[in-house]
Amino acid sequence: MQSAADQHRNGVAAGWLLTDMALNIWALSIVKALGLGYPAFQLVFLRASVGFLLMLPWIVRHRRAFIGIQDLRFHALRVGFSAVALTASFFAISRLPLALFTAISFTRPILTMIAAAWLLHEVIHRDRWIAAVVGLVGVIIAVDPSGLTGGWGLAAQVLVVFAATGAVITTRRLAAAPTVVMMTFYTAGLTVITLPLALIHWQPVPPHQWPVLLAIGVFAQSAQFCFLRAHYNGQAGFLSVLSYASLVFSTTVGYLVFDELPKTGFWFGAALIISATLWITLRRRPQ
Repeated sequence: MQSAADQHRNGVAAGWLLTDMALNIWALSIVKALGLGYPAFQLVFLRASVGFLLMLPWIVRHRRAFIGIQDLRFHALRVGFSAVALTASFFAISRLPLALFTAISFTRPILTMIAAAWLLHEVIHRDRWIAAVVGLVGVIIAVDPSGLTGGWGLAAQVLVVFAATGAVITTRRLAAAPTVVMMTFYTAGLTVITLPLALIHWQPVPPHQWPVLLAIGVFAQSAQFCFLRAHYNGQAGFLSVLSYASLVFSTTVGYLVFDELPKTGFWFGAALIISATLWITLRRRPQ
């Protein structure tokens, strides 16, 4: 049975995660608008390097947090998973409708919940499994696999699902690490990993596009902070189901910004996803 303390922590985590979603969708919108003109490695490098520069004052101020860092292998594993997931997502978002890009990512909660139960020994209550399955059915209806066409964008998004699941699980394994340490490893690691490939495939950036490209790093770095705070406070199973709510953000922005109007089946599937999210978020367990 979930305690009152767990309910409070999950409520705080929900606020952080919803803020993460809002910031992330704007960063992805910029990538979608400009991504076909630039290699994914270049965009990831710019995102990571801007984030690292923004963090420098915070890193210097909290430099003592880096003394005696533990679990270096898990930090490295998290950076590796994140590098694959972010690069593949920047490649995919430029080639898929925004709502479809998000809907496909919703196959991740089931993987995350299984991994959390198996590797982290988290107790995933039956109502969360039910909500996740209902949400997954909604994803299948919304995506309409029979109408999908193949392509590298779709393949890249499948890779994102697996890599991002690994990143989430390692983040939970490192939940006790200071946030500044987590974010420093993430941004510095991504910068180092993508720099060589970014230089090889670098495309010149017109002066008027620099502010827009640099904004990717600002939005994404702020979102990363919110993501870490969410997983510091909340349980992976709860946050996995709540992540379905990001479909609302992506569909709205896709329609308003990119004129992407989903088909009728998408809305029915989205209704199932949102219903599952609201049920698991608002439902209280009997004491």
